Amino acid sequence: MSSSPANFYDLPLEELRKLAVRWAFSPVHAARLWRYVYLDSVTAWSRMPELPARFRAKAEAALVFALLPVATETRSTDGFTRKYLLALADHRRIETVLMRYTGRVTACLSSQAGCAMGCVFCATGQMGFARHLTAGEMVAQAVHVDRVLRGSSEPERLRNIVLMGMGEPLHNYDAVMTAVEILCDPAGLALGQKKITLSTVGIVPGIIRLADEARPVHLAVSLHGATQAERAALVPVAKMWPLDELMAACRYYSTKQRRRIFYEWTLIEGRNDSAETAHAVGRLLRGLPAQVNLIPLNPTAGYGGAPANREAARHFQQILVEYGLPSTVRQRRGVDIAAGCGQLTTSAP
Repeated sequence: MSSSPANFYDLPLEELRKLAVRWAFSPVHAARLWRYVYLDSVTAWSRMPELPARFRAKAEAALVFALLPVATETRSTDGFTRKYLLALADHRRIETVLMRYTGRVTACLSSQAGCAMGCVFCATGQMGFARHLTAGEMVAQAVHVDRVLRGSSEPERLRNIVLMGMGEPLHNYDAVMTAVEILCDPAGLALGQKKITLSTVGIVPGIIRLADEARPVHLAVSLHGATQAERAALVPVAKMWPLDELMAACRYYSTKQRRRIFYEWTLIEGRNDSAETAHAVGRLLRGLPAQVNLIPLNPTAGYGGAPANREAARHFQQILVEYGLPSTVRQRRGVDIAAGCGQLTTSAP
């Protein structure tokens, strides 16, 4: 019985080369196929004339280009954000977001269908966990955004990715790192690893592994609480990996990688936006190579909190300065189409 075709987007270039050799062809043909797909956006075998006919026939039988069909595209009134509801082969759906900022375009990719972390203010956490995405399903999201950009009236290439969509990237570590390898291959989309940011709610073993493997992606850690009790009330995974363990892992990462960490803080009115809390954050992070990203809470159906106002956010920033901590207030993108931080969700069909 013949096996099912493999998803081309699951394969790093080196694996594709090994396949070509197993088929008794030169690995040069694998590199040409790679360029057709990632550089020229060609997935029709008939439009690959540089590939020998026998190689094309073998590859066509063994590989499938599993792009993700767009179920729905929604555009924000902010003019900078588009959200794509993409269909997976098993009929589940995920969301991917294209965001424009001054001088750059960023794709926000999902790493899981749903999420098992259960953060109380996050729509994805409220929907629960369905399954991990494969590397190819993550790569296909980036390929989709890249094709949109290249097909626009002013063509451009995708250069920035944040793994901050649906799911917890460090809960799906191996597939995420394979996707990063594929996306960063200089013969393909050629994203710089320093143009990729991975966000975690605090999976301590994953942070340590990321440091030990010297992965050069940027790390963002969702903090949200400056004491164990406050954090555990918002981020249930803190009960498994308490705040002191998380901070020890972060110190290990920063020392080993010699890099700063972005600490994400969702500002919730009356919950974690006070001057007292800002001082607690300052004491917690003082002396670390850190930047704090302040994110006013985005509304979700399953959480009744309200975003902190601008004055509270500015005061929070001013206090962090006293501790030598740089910070930014995250620009809100796509909130009207539920494309903002913590808003990505989809109902199972």
